[in-house]
Amino acid sequence: MKNIIYQVDAFTSEAFKGNPAGVYITDNLPSPERMQNIAMEMNLSETAFVMPRGNEFEIRYFTPVSEVDLCGHATLSASHILYETGIVSAGDAIKFHSKAGELSIIKRGKSIVMNFPVYSLRKIDIPSSFRQSTGLDALELYQSDYNWKLVLMRSEDEVIEASPNPDTLLNAGLGELIVTAVSSRHEFDFVVRCFVPNMGIAEDPVTGSAHCALVPFWNMKTGKKEFRSFQASRRSGILKVKLMDKRVEITGEAVTVFKAELLI
Repeated sequence: MKNIIYQVDAFTSEAFKGNPAGVYITDNLPSPERMQNIAMEMNLSETAFVMPRGNEFEIRYFTPVSEVDLCGHATLSASHILYETGIVSAGDAIKFHSKAGELSIIKRGKSIVMNFPVYSLRKIDIPSSFRQSTGLDALELYQSDYNWKLVLMRSEDEVIEASPNPDTLLNAGLGELIVTAVSSRHEFDFVVRCFVPNMGIAEDPVTGSAHCALVPFWNMKTGKKEFRSFQASRRSGILKVKLMDKRVEITGEAVTVFKAELLI
């Protein structure tokens, strides 16, 4: 395959919205050091590296500072490129092998539907220092997989107005923080923002994998299984999500912004 890297805006139908990810598709994955250097050069929240494995694909994800096991918007972006370039036909499913397990993808019209694992949730006590560390007046606090902490707030306005200091979050052991509340708008069920300074990301614009925790959380709170989520970052993003037994179905669109040739 050509030495081409793509930049894709995920969880949006408009360029310059949603969450941008790099996508590099190759016959042979580069060394971890080279993948890390490419991700650092791209300087996006994640870059996906994809290699065919027969009729399936291996996928790896790198932030500018480290590798992560799972990334929703980079999976959506990689799937979008596989379909857009014709590597995979629109009517065919994609199966990725990631460090978080198998990921199944299908295309429905303009949307791409991803099947992800459900994350566990365990309610924990809110530390006395939490408000000072985060600036957040939390109603409830939960521990989830991959070191995510999920914070329930009283209102959408409180989520939108949140402005935690990344260094303070790191020092408090809150380097992967999901902040959520019921949405005040009829077109959405809940609103969310994600702060990930542990991965070198002050705020992630749209976070598909966080919904592996958000969907079972809001199912527990409401009894519902299908939701429309609004991620209230500066770039913003919209996700349709659904609980399916021990899996979460995450649906979104994506737009290719550019492609470039690596010369080294």
